[in-house]
Order: sequence, then structure tokens, then C-alpha cells
Amino acid sequence: MDSNHHSNYKLTKTEKKFLRKQIKARHTLLRHEGVETVSYATQSLVVANGGLGNGVGRSQLRPALEKCGLVDGLLMPPNKPYSFVRYRTAEEARKAYVALNGKEIVGDLGQKIILYLNFVEKAQWKELGLQALPPGLMVVEEIISSEDEKMLLESVNWAEDIEDQNVQKSLKHRRVKHFGYEFHYENNNVDKDKPLPGGLPDIWDSILEKWLKEGFIKHKPDQLTVNQYEPGHGIPAHIDTHSAFEDEIVSLSLGSEIVMDFKHPDGVTVPVMLPRRSLLVMTGESRYLWTHGITPRKFDTVQASKGHKGGIITSDVGDLTLSKRGIRTSFTFRKVRQTPCNCSYPLVCDSQTQQSSPLLPGSAREASQLEREHVHRVYEEIAGHFSSTRHTPWPRIVDFLKALPSGSLVADVGCGNGKYLGINQDLYMIGCDRSRSLVDICGERRFQALVGDALALPLRSGSCDAPLSLAAIHHPPPAP
Repeated sequence: MDSNHHSNYKLTKTEKKFLRKQIKARHTLLRHEGVETVSYATQSLVVANGGLGNGVGRSQLRPALEKCGLVDGLLMPPNKPYSFVRYRTAEEARKAYVALNGKEIVGDLGQKIILYLNFVEKAQWKELGLQALPPGLMVVEEIISSEDEKMLLESVNWAEDIEDQNVQKSLKHRRVKHFGYEFHYENNNVDKDKPLPGGLPDIWDSILEKWLKEGFIKHKPDQLTVNQYEPGHGIPAHIDTHSAFEDEIVSLSLGSEIVMDFKHPDGVTVPVMLPRRSLLVMTGESRYLWTHGITPRKFDTVQASKGHKGGIITSDVGDLTLSKRGIRTSFTFRKVRQTPCNCSYPLVCDSQTQQSSPLLPGSAREASQLEREHVHRVYEEIAGHFSSTRHTPWPRIVDFLKALPSGSLVADVGCGNGKYLGINQDLYMIGCDRSRSLVDICGERRFQALVGDALALPLRSGSCDAPLSLAAIHHPPPAP
């Protein structure tokens, strides 16, 4: 249905409901994503609800779009609930606008999703720079045969009754078995004085010898952790303790592929596809400095052109789609370290740093430095992610803003991404935040905001009719 059609035609109740939802989608795109729609036909459309972030893959969306005309491009940003489509002509785009608006498609997980389309001047998406695998990281594909995969999976008896509870444990989100030593997830370490009886299963002897000869490992492992992940399960980002294990840590993925996220301390995140029957090898920087983890979800964003091949998931929004997760079993091998770690990363190495209680700042200057380093800098680095998680206004704050007289001037101190700045269009709202990155996000959403310190606001006393400051008052230091 065309929401731009103006006539004396009386809308049905269903059509009115659709129009309300389409307008809401339009406002949400502008407020939270900075995507501005237009009221006239163009070659490009934004498809709300039709994105990787809410379970719609390229293989589901593109066929529906192609029924309306020749699709020049389909851009699907990662983790976003919308996509952009560009048609050869504006007439074809208008045909899609009329035919698909309010229509239902079935997502990758079988869920029913209603699409809401709006015209845009052009699809705009900020591409990430080219990425490389973390140094020391390698993914070896088809490291074993499908026959060996079947044999190894069948060798793990999850139902057996084991007297020693250290060998098998059921965690909240997955099933786990340990061999050689129990891996303690609370500190990513082992108790070297308490080896488990039996060592590693004999079935692995020939495989580990082969990996040694081929140079994938330098030490024969004496610790094995087996994890079984159901779709939707994951593991928090972590680094295996330096002093606990030798340099290389290797993990074999069986049963299903997965995307694992590697994150550098400076905030750079590299998603890496681990195909079925592949071996992940972490050495050097990738083992000691980068965290690795698996986000709990039922599908992964992958490259459509590469299928299930290993390596980096690029940021090319014209080549991304979804891959439904299956049951994955990982076999992670480690060699327990018997001497202190002397790696090249002393600042994050427990063997090379003295464990002591953190000292309180001795002066206002030291306190200010700590705040800049551990609060201000962090917010600058995480602004994008922080903004994506701050989208639902608190109901009582909405009621407060809507109850203010029309024309009131309101200052939101610590406004973050500005989610309250557009609640009441009858107010004059101005935001203030210490984070330049968050203020920039406000600007992208057409809100008035400036960089400022809550303890020294760049506003004249008594100039505002009402203040607003949410989840920010704990940041300023106490008065001396």
C-alpha cells in the first residue's frame, strides 16, 4: 500500500495500522540510525525489518525484491534490522514499494517478518577498513575427513555415568568434558597439582602426532576440553591465562561452522569464520593479547560469495548474508606450562606483573588522570556499540518530558546518544555529554548537542526551564 497516496479513499482499520507502523519505522531509522527517508520515488529503498540483525538473510530477501524489477544492489549492514535495495529505475523501486510494503516473508529461522519500505536518496553505509587476521592466527580447513569427524564425535559419550565430576560438567549454556586437567572457566586456568586420571583419549594419539609433524603444534598437548554448543549458545570473550599454558592453543570445530570474534585491546574486532572440520591455531599475539569469544545467537553473519570458507568476515555490505548455526562440538588442546611465561606482552601477562591490590589515587590530579583513562577514553571507544544498546526510553522520563509546557527549554546533561532529545517535538532540547563520539551521534540524528563537563556546563545559570540527567551523576568525583 502506498502511504503517499492522498485521496478521499477511506482507510480500513488494517491499513491504518500499517501506516502507523510504517511511519514509526521511518522515525526509528532517523532517530537511531540517522537514515533519512524521502516522500518521493527514487531508485533506492530502505527495507525496515528486512535485515541481518533480525534474522532475514540475502536468500530470503532478494527473491522477493527481484519480483518487482532488476536489483542493481542489495546492501545488508551487519547486525542491523534493515537493508538497502537499489533498482535499475525509480519505477521499479516504486513497484516494490507498493507490492512489498506490509508484506510478510519468512526469515532464516522460520519466523514471520513484515517488511516496511521507504524511499531514500541513496544507500549510505560507513564501510569499515580492510582487516587482517590477528598476528599468529591461522585457520586450517578440512584438517580431517568427514569419516574421521563422525568417528570423533561418536567417541564423546555425553550420557555416560562418570564418577569423577571433574571430567564432565554441564555449564549453563553448553556441555563440557575435560581430559588431562580440568579447565576452570572462572579464571581460565588449571590446577597443575590435580591432573585427571586417564590423560587424553587414545583416539587422538595419531591425529596429534600428525599435527606435530605438520608444524601446527610445537608441544604434544596434555589437556583437552570438549564443548558442545547448541544454536544460540556462546562463550564470553577471554584470554587463556598466560602462566597456565604454552604458546599454541588449537581448537578443532566439528559438526557445524561458527564465527568467532577476536578483539584487540584498542577496540578492533575481527570476526573469523571457523568452518566445519577446520583447525584454529592461536600463537603469539593472537593467543596472548587478543580476546576470543563466541556471541550467543542462532545465526552468524557471513560472506555470501565465500560460502563456508574460513577467514575474516569482511565489511562488504553487498556480500553479507546469514548462516544458521547447527550443533557444534569443539575440541580445544593445550599444553600445561611448567615454567613462568616470558611472552612479549608483559602488561597483560600474569607471570610478569606483580599481583597487588589497586591503589587509590593520591591526589585530585591522579584521580582526574584515572577518570580520563578508564572512563572518558572507554566511552570514546565504545560509543557506537553503547549507542546501539541505548534505544528504549524510560516510560517515566517520557511522561515527564511530555508533561512540560510547550516551548520549554530543557538541558539533558549526560545525554549519551540523545535518545530523549526527540521525545517531545514541542520542547527545545539541548544535550551535553563528555564524549565527543556520542555527541557526534546526536548530530547525525539531527539533535542539538555539545561537548561539555557536567561540573562546568557551558550554559548560563537559570537559562533552562527543566534539567534532565540520567545515569550520569555517578561519574563526577565527590567534592573535595
